[in-house]
Amino acid sequence: MSSSRNLQETHLNRARASLRQALSWYGYLRKSGKLSSNPELVGLVKPELEALNATLNKLDSNVIRIAAFGLVSRGKSAVLNALLGDKILQTGPLNGVTQWPRSVRWQPGGKVLVELIDTPGLDEIEGESRADMAREVVHQADLILFVVSGDITRTEYQALLELRQAQKPLILVFNKIDLYPDTDQEAIYQNLQQLGAGHYATSSTWGNLNTAVAPQGKPLLPDEIVMVAAEPAPMEVRVEWPDGRVSYEWETPPPQVDELKETILNILNREGRSLLALNALIQARDSEATIAQKTIDLREQEAEDIIWQFTKYKALAVMLNPIAFLDILGGTVADLALIRALAKLYGLPMTSYEAGKILKTILFSSGGLLLGELGSSFLLGLGKSTAAITSGDNPSNITAFAGSAIAQAGIAGYGAYSVGKAAQVYLEKGCTWGQLGASSVIQEILSQVDQNTILYRLRQELGLKY
Repeated sequence: MSSSRNLQETHLNRARASLRQALSWYGYLRKSGKLSSNPELVGLVKPELEALNATLNKLDSNVIRIAAFGLVSRGKSAVLNALLGDKILQTGPLNGVTQWPRSVRWQPGGKVLVELIDTPGLDEIEGESRADMAREVVHQADLILFVVSGDITRTEYQALLELRQAQKPLILVFNKIDLYPDTDQEAIYQNLQQLGAGHYATSSTWGNLNTAVAPQGKPLLPDEIVMVAAEPAPMEVRVEWPDGRVSYEWETPPPQVDELKETILNILNREGRSLLALNALIQARDSEATIAQKTIDLREQEAEDIIWQFTKYKALAVMLNPIAFLDILGGTVADLALIRALAKLYGLPMTSYEAGKILKTILFSSGGLLLGELGSSFLLGLGKSTAAITSGDNPSNITAFAGSAIAQAGIAGYGAYSVGKAAQVYLEKGCTWGQLGASSVIQEILSQVDQNTILYRLRQELGLKY
């Protein structure tokens, strides 16, 4: 347990360092005037900068957010009330009792501080705005409870898949088990265990859940699906009085949520800080990516002008230069200057991730010039350098020089344009990589996840990305 705590603390510290690095970089841009000189850009990226600050503050507060989602009348509010041990959140027989997301503090066991968030039903009629709010909540959540009350419907399945896209750990809560006999509970549980993983292809006819899906992934782990009765239906009981009278009364059984509470506590103790760190990094990654995208979109025309300017200069220099070696050397210098000009224009950090990727593009561009020289030698009988040297002895070689020069100028121009476009892509995508980049730290955390944790499922789902 001690090693688990140490690893969680390491993940939390790495996440803090990553966010502070991002904020210090954009803070440097403000102080240096690179942002303040462009008020339009400042206004565009202000929400993302505020989000980065808020995410860091959330990390420092050590409050874990657990959000309950589901369709109407599945008992989301009742589940949270049962965990709290008090009817704080409004419930009722009508659909759509929860109109707006509402959060309540919960301190189970007196150790971990949790914020429970109740959300509107995802399928409410004319409730698209409320559904949008619910999706915003999932972005902030560290752990998701998806509440169902029986077999999953097609609408629930689609909602579950959408929540999976948020890349957050999820517990499937089977509520209202008191309404089902034991045999039905077991059958529904098996269906939920298969469908809840969210990696299954539906047939054109939903029909029976056992035949309507084709499994493509692993079933849910025990920690990922829990059966509860948050607000059991009243039961009629027989009462025998001392005088021999018999009467019948209605009693409401206590909630059955101990298993869910224990599951949540086990997850929080085992990997709670790692969940907090991972969610903060995902939010930071998204914020930084949005800043990069907005910056590149705003400076699109300026960047295009710079790329074409370097493309023309490089093509002209290669065409007029008679020495092939200097073509390659000068072309590489021009490519590096182009990348530097774009990085300065955008004001985005240049990481080792981007440098490595762009270097490959530059080498490809230089290789194109070399192949152009060799190709012209083969086709025209002599290269540009040779043609230039021997042009005085044989004036016809001037024609060969011109043909070779034009061909290589075209290759050089295309190479410069390719390098410029590649630089745009890597400056946008690479800002979250490199040392302490959000994407790099996410990859680091997921690589250290134990197979017995709920984060391991997330690692598998993010496997294609990392």
